[in-house]
Amino acid sequence: MDSLTIAGIMVLLLFVIVVSGVFVGIGLSFLSIVGLWWISGDLAVAANLVGSTTYNALMDYIFGVVPFFVSMGLLANISGASTDLYTAFNVVTRRIRGGLGVATVFANAVFAAITGVSVASAAVFSKVSLPEMLKHGYNKKFALGVVAGSSVLGMLIPPSILFVIYGVISEEAIGRLLIAGILPGLVLTAIYSVGIMIMVRRKPELVMAEGANGALRLPSLSAREYFRAFSNCWGIVALILITLGGIWGGFFTPTEAGAVGAFGALVLGLVKRKVSASGFWEVLQETGIVTAGIFFLLISAQMYSRMLALSGLVEWTSKFVISLHFPPLAVILMFIVVWLILGCLIDSASIMLLTLPLMIPIVKELGFSLIWFGVVSVIVIEMGLLTPPFGMVVFAMKSALGGEAKIEDIFQGSYPFLLMMALATVIIIAFPVLSTWLPSLM
Repeated sequence: MDSLTIAGIMVLLLFVIVVSGVFVGIGLSFLSIVGLWWISGDLAVAANLVGSTTYNALMDYIFGVVPFFVSMGLLANISGASTDLYTAFNVVTRRIRGGLGVATVFANAVFAAITGVSVASAAVFSKVSLPEMLKHGYNKKFALGVVAGSSVLGMLIPPSILFVIYGVISEEAIGRLLIAGILPGLVLTAIYSVGIMIMVRRKPELVMAEGANGALRLPSLSAREYFRAFSNCWGIVALILITLGGIWGGFFTPTEAGAVGAFGALVLGLVKRKVSASGFWEVLQETGIVTAGIFFLLISAQMYSRMLALSGLVEWTSKFVISLHFPPLAVILMFIVVWLILGCLIDSASIMLLTLPLMIPIVKELGFSLIWFGVVSVIVIEMGLLTPPFGMVVFAMKSALGGEAKIEDIFQGSYPFLLMMALATVIIIAFPVLSTWLPSLM
């Protein structure tokens, strides 16, 4: 049996294993070893690959970005960042019909700049903003949808773990990828905000008491009151400016920015007296657990990519797709369809690890920017967080809320936001400059 056939069998087996519920890292590493052993006929070759891949990956400087950004998000969260942001933006949007929903979107967008994980945002804002919306008479499905939809900003606005995974697989500069997510993230934030206001205007019953012009009769606030509302957010703004500004300005590498951000988040927590010794120890433990899982995925993905490359399947697939002479955008649309289907079955990281090793060489051959393709892949794959039956954001909210919400209500409330994400995807595809302009200035 030739190496192409063996690699093809390994790819099919991987899909079967992952869909059946086996952790994708285990499937990737196991099938990579078996595939290399089968192709080379020598177990020592496969064993050497495991050792060299693991060593090279863990010695890679850029891998340090993962624990730093994870710890920064955890420390910022226990410092009360989400509550401070929501309170501040609620003051700004209080006179807008549907203002609590818009405030949730804005707060999620800023919170995303210090977390990088959508599931974390969903769990946090389920406790912070959802009770406020329900207290003011918001329709429950609508309120659940606002929280779920805006939570996906956590993976698009940097620092994003998905961009780190994409960077490792594509070998693109992670700093440029992180910065590339800023403008598309702001575009999606704007679409969500306008979409909420349009929905509320067309169906005032979505916000019930507030929709009946209750919010519009509130008195305006003085400059001092606005300042007081935002005074608790100075630390969060400083963290964002230091980390993202440092990367964009070339002052820090992504790893250095993560380290500075994590230290800044710790200082912020100590100043606010929110971080205790036991709390800090819990953050360290959680950081270790999350980082270990991500590292295992990334190392397994590199083993899988090497197996595919050595088999010749990557080169063969690229040449085959190019030989079909499809329009380049048609190929991208086919990739999007594959991602949307997989998004109903498996998680975001698994989709990237399964598909990108085969897709990226094709994208290179077609002449597309890998930065732009990275942004497109992240936003489309993130749609899977809101689609049944897998929907990780939905299940994170259900876990946080317990019996207070039904799974079907969260899914139904999320549908309008899926359509808004689709609109944002079309805009990003039509205007690649939204993804490439900021990185080009670095």
